[in-house]
Amino acid sequence: MNASAKRLVFLLLPVLATGCARTAVEPAMSRPDFVRGEPRVTVHRDHDDLLSAGLGLAGLAGTPVPFADPAHPTAPELRRRAIQASWKGIADLGPLGGYGQAYGAVPAVPGREYQAFAWVPGARQPHRVLLQVPDGFDQAKRCLVVTASSGSRGIYGAIALAGAWGLPRGCAVAYTDKGAGSGFFDYADDSGVALDGRRARRGEAELEFTPPPLSAGAGVAVKHLHSGDNPEADWGRHVLQAARFGLAMLDRAYPEQAPFTPQNTHIIATGLSNGGGAVLQAAGLDDAHLLAGVVALEPNVQLAGQGRPFYDYATEAAIWLPCALTDASFDATPFARAPMTRGWPQRCASLHAQGLLTAATPAAQAAQAYEHLRAAGWTDNAMQVAATTTAFDLWRAITAGYASAYLRRDAAHMPCGFRYAGMKADGQPGVADTATRAAWWSDSAGIPPGNGIGLLGGTDASTDPTLAGERCLRALWDGDGADSRALRAGIDATAARLPRTDLPLWVVHGADDGLLPTAFTSEPYVAWLRAEGRRPLYWKVPHAQHFDAFLPLPGFGERHLPLLPYGYAALDRLWAHLYEGAPWPTQSSTPKGQPRGARSLTPAMLGLGAN
Repeated sequence: MNASAKRLVFLLLPVLATGCARTAVEPAMSRPDFVRGEPRVTVHRDHDDLLSAGLGLAGLAGTPVPFADPAHPTAPELRRRAIQASWKGIADLGPLGGYGQAYGAVPAVPGREYQAFAWVPGARQPHRVLLQVPDGFDQAKRCLVVTASSGSRGIYGAIALAGAWGLPRGCAVAYTDKGAGSGFFDYADDSGVALDGRRARRGEAELEFTPPPLSAGAGVAVKHLHSGDNPEADWGRHVLQAARFGLAMLDRAYPEQAPFTPQNTHIIATGLSNGGGAVLQAAGLDDAHLLAGVVALEPNVQLAGQGRPFYDYATEAAIWLPCALTDASFDATPFARAPMTRGWPQRCASLHAQGLLTAATPAAQAAQAYEHLRAAGWTDNAMQVAATTTAFDLWRAITAGYASAYLRRDAAHMPCGFRYAGMKADGQPGVADTATRAAWWSDSAGIPPGNGIGLLGGTDASTDPTLAGERCLRALWDGDGADSRALRAGIDATAARLPRTDLPLWVVHGADDGLLPTAFTSEPYVAWLRAEGRRPLYWKVPHAQHFDAFLPLPGFGERHLPLLPYGYAALDRLWAHLYEGAPWPTQSSTPKGQPRGARSLTPAMLGLGAN
């Protein structure tokens, strides 16, 4: 795998260089009771803007914007890099991907940002909230888009979806990192991240994440995983708080137009992946009828007693997919025969040695593992695309962290012997250098490894070293001990609730999603809503998979379509319903697009002309 591909992977496992951002002075007004202290207000105009930090589409797609002093980047520089990393981690900005030509655009959108730390009642740690108010805010069609970051990304982690759709339209956009983000705390120097993205030591400033004191050798703590809050259980509350924060900050931005309320300002919720799950959680908790409509893309949504929780099928995938993917039927699958997969035949041998496979030959063992996954609900398309997730070792990276979150463990007591530590330039564990640490907030996708942080532990000295940790993580799901019961209770707390009957709701999911397969997520959720008398719209988009940003990788763009344009289209339909009087459809046929092959993506390939 070449260097650019490796960097793309780390972004997915995961600022203004000229210092143009200016702190605004505005009249002090009441603030929401869940915000402590005054919000930080900055102005972004001229060679700076809300949507791309002045980079434009070409700059977003380019190499990371350098810091003038890598050891001490400024807050505007960090913001610019964070916006760039968030765009590149979500959207296909490659030369053949069609962004800006076949769909989407990145116009300059000047405006203001309001940012604060918000607290869910009972939480140990805050979540970030941010409102972007464009200068062109449409006061005649008051619109507030509320969103949550995908994956475990930082506050700008949904800008390519919610910002790109809402800001040019004149909507304000409210974001939350939903208790995740890249405000890593490094015990080596007892430092975390302040509100402006710069690093500060414990006691020097209010930090995004301040874990209990531990020794300098405790490594790196991650808010999503080590806050003690199980943030996933509160994702919906984070979204609703972000919406309320957005209304309050609009009162500040336009005092002559205040108050902004759900009765005079339509609030549209949208999110992707974990962000999609967050807005569906919010829909089920919205007793105050804040939300006017919801569009969820490839949501990580879990139900009580239905479907399969992510932790269940992800720990299963980590163990079984390396063997199943050695089956000859996957020989032409992208990344299924990449250099990092050479150990996969050993997984078949290990599972046979441990009595999990009975077949005697490698080919028969691979076929048996494949049939095991098929019986568990995995489709061929999901397994094919999951070859990339498996090759990049994402299953283990994600589930090791999520187990810690569900069990509310700190950095020194992660389950199954896992831990995070800074990595030295030679690839060995140690103390991260100052420049690497300074860029964590802007560059990281939220869950290590990557960006100079390593995932350690959970291995043994065998010829299949990761299997021991993966089986330990799986045993937490299957077992009946105290830890297993606590983990399942943590997962149960994340289940979505039923939204109100009249809420317009649209789920858009790629048929080829190999990370959050539709069979385990969107399909049982939509079926549940319909059984309960709701009328959600559902697009299961052919040829779309989970990571639009993977499409520039060899073999991906030729086979798969991006999902973002279908999310934009669903949001367009919701806008037409809310603002133009278009009837909300009772059903909508899924567009039938075609992969681009070796050509550049064109609008006709998306099949959206009649939708």
